[in-house]
Amino acid sequence: MPKRGRTWVTRRGVKVDRMASAWLIRRFIDADAEFAFVNPDEYVHAPGHLRFDMFEGEFTHELDHCTFETLLAAHALADSGLRALSEIVHDIDCKDAKFDRPECAGVAALVDGIVAAHDTDAARLAAASVLLDALYLSLGRSG
Repeated sequence: MPKRGRTWVTRRGVKVDRMASAWLIRRFIDADAEFAFVNPDEYVHAPGHLRFDMFEGEFTHELDHCTFETLLAAHALADSGLRALSEIVHDIDCKDAKFDRPECAGVAALVDGIVAAHDTDAARLAAASVLLDALYLSLGRSG
């Protein structure tokens, strides 16, 4: 069983991939996760910290995968809802329409609204978690 209650570090100013990745971490990987949002130019890696979606991070973009996809693969998480959600996050974050999911424009607009409405990363994650929980449940039923 992986350690719980780890400190997960990412760049401040979270948007779609970091929001979704933090949701995935807390929901499926480490329910007791603590998040630190840092300026990557000033951050000095501390032992025990797990970095995501940042330069030299343990979990970040690999090949053509966004961080969310990397986390799914690394933790062997596979169900229809997570797979569909990963495709949406990928298309929004990588801007390549690889999966051409019909939900992308709506989800992207909601993410933009969350970013505009909340100044702090913690508040953005809280708002995004409600959206991602509902989206995950909906996608799991339809996939």
